[in-house]
Amino acid sequence: MNAELLALQGALDRQRTHVLGILEGLPEEELRRPVLPSGWSCLALVRHLTLDVERFWFPGVIAGEPDVAGQLTAGAEAHWSVPEGMSAEQLFADYRAAAARADAVLAAAAPEQEPAAWPVEIWPTWRLPDVRHIVIHVLTEVACHSGHLDAARELIDGATWLGGNPYSG
Repeated sequence: MNAELLALQGALDRQRTHVLGILEGLPEEELRRPVLPSGWSCLALVRHLTLDVERFWFPGVIAGEPDVAGQLTAGAEAHWSVPEGMSAEQLFADYRAAAARADAVLAAAAPEQEPAAWPVEIWPTWRLPDVRHIVIHVLTEVACHSGHLDAARELIDGATWLGGNPYSG
């Protein structure tokens, strides 16, 4: 893989670790409980990251895998909820699998490669020009949402990622 994409993937991996790490140890009922006025739960946010970030941007947009982007854009608001019967363990496994699939797509890409597909039905006048810009966009989104999870976790039980951060310093 290209050195630039390796560096970006490394930063993305640290944010993915943050997403999972800040939620470690929370009981299932707390993971499902909405904490902020918007009503999303920690599990719902991980579900969003799985479907609307990892699967959408990498296999869907970068690789242009058939039907991925179309499946994900239809009813995207539902991606902020956890299907009934889906356990936290299953949801975290889906997130890890989506990240692994995203990494495989990234390993086969070049920074200047144009996206194979673009959801013009969502963004008819906006477009990220290449893989480099897509990865930076994803990195920014995952970092933003890991911060949201920090706030939610602190409100739930006072725990913070500070000090437990395996990549600080």
